[in-house]
Amino acid sequence: MDVFTTSLWLSGLLLVLVLIGVRVAFAAAFIGFLGLCLFFMQKQGFDRGLVTAMKLAGQIPHSKSTTYALSLIPTFILIGYLAYYAGLTRYLFEAAKRWIGWTPGGLGVATVFATAGFAAVSGASVATSAVFARIAIPEMLREGYDKRFAAGVVAAGGTLASLIPPSAILVIYAIIVEQSVGKLLLAGFLPGMVSALIYAALVIGLAKLNPKLGPPIGGFTWRERFASLPGAMPILLVVFIIVYSIYFGWATPTEAGALGAGVVLAMAVWRGMRWGQLKGALMEAAKLTVMIFAMIWGVLIFVRYLGFAKLPSTFAAFIAGLDYPPYAILLVILLAYVVLGMFMDAIGMLILTLPVTYPAVIALNGATGDEVGSLGMTETEVAIWFGIIVVKMAELCLITPPIGLNCFVVAGVAQDAKMDISVQDVFRGASPFFVADVVTVAVLIAFPGIVLWLPGLLG
Repeated sequence: MDVFTTSLWLSGLLLVLVLIGVRVAFAAAFIGFLGLCLFFMQKQGFDRGLVTAMKLAGQIPHSKSTTYALSLIPTFILIGYLAYYAGLTRYLFEAAKRWIGWTPGGLGVATVFATAGFAAVSGASVATSAVFARIAIPEMLREGYDKRFAAGVVAAGGTLASLIPPSAILVIYAIIVEQSVGKLLLAGFLPGMVSALIYAALVIGLAKLNPKLGPPIGGFTWRERFASLPGAMPILLVVFIIVYSIYFGWATPTEAGALGAGVVLAMAVWRGMRWGQLKGALMEAAKLTVMIFAMIWGVLIFVRYLGFAKLPSTFAAFIAGLDYPPYAILLVILLAYVVLGMFMDAIGMLILTLPVTYPAVIALNGATGDEVGSLGMTETEVAIWFGIIVVKMAELCLITPPIGLNCFVVAGVAQDAKMDISVQDVFRGASPFFVADVVTVAVLIAFPGIVLWLPGLLG
């Protein structure tokens, strides 16, 4: 059996292991190490091949974890947990409620914009959903909102953290495809806002069609509305620091993340954060960071094997040689992500598939350097644009069964708080937002300038 055929069989085995419940980090590391062993044993013999495979597999965790760009991930995650434990998220939700609550489904709309605001300091979708499941769902239930509708809004709103900077998953994408972290973070800002507006429009539309889902909340004077703004200012200040420091070149993305974490910590201490709360924030950030790093280590061992087997380049050449319109092929690739997203978590799915799909999309564009290819963009523009599209597709897997991590998190928080909300209720409530995400992806494909305008200003 040749190397390419072996790589196909091993890739299939990896998908089987993931689907039967083996953690992505362990499954990818095992298959990658097995592939390296088979590859080098065939060329160097059993003993030397095994030693070579062990050396390569052992070097990856150290070499990749010391990558400068990866230091962004723990700081971005820490910002979100510090903001939550300091109570800053509750002020943000209260401000959104007072200003937007008068609309049909007003608390749902307020939740969407509050999650978007928190996403701008969080970087982790699961953390965003967990935070607002504790804050927004009880409030909506007290106002007579449908429990499925309330839970679905929170689960879907949490996905906005995947796009709005600082986004941990965009950092991972940038590292895998070797693109500018700063440009990708800026590229996610406008699409994230567009996605939030489409979510809000969906909530208003559903509440108008069925007022029992979520009545408007009134009774707030202009004085009360303006009085709610100072509490939300700390989060808006951090957003300003991160986005503008990257945009104007005052700081690298890593420095901006550290600066943002320092500002939130100072605000949290000023507001009376106790040692127990600080410890909780640090522990939660450490747990999520370790999980992400373990997945990166495991998958990169597998990616190293794919490089030796030449599977990505072969698949890219195959895609480029297909006699179909480029956008039709792109649609098939995106549909494959929809299917995979039903069985895999977002980060695992991306770092497993990007080594194959990214070269294929670049080959599909058929241009290098500053040339404009068949997709109407240069190679760098396609890399940034595809990154935002594929991350938005990854958001789908956070609210689609049977995996739907955000839905499980919301249901878990609800059950801990003695709310009568099951996992099935959350999935049903989140299902309309699948349509909203499809609309968002269609808009970003039809108007790539939404993605490319801000990073284009960086030059």
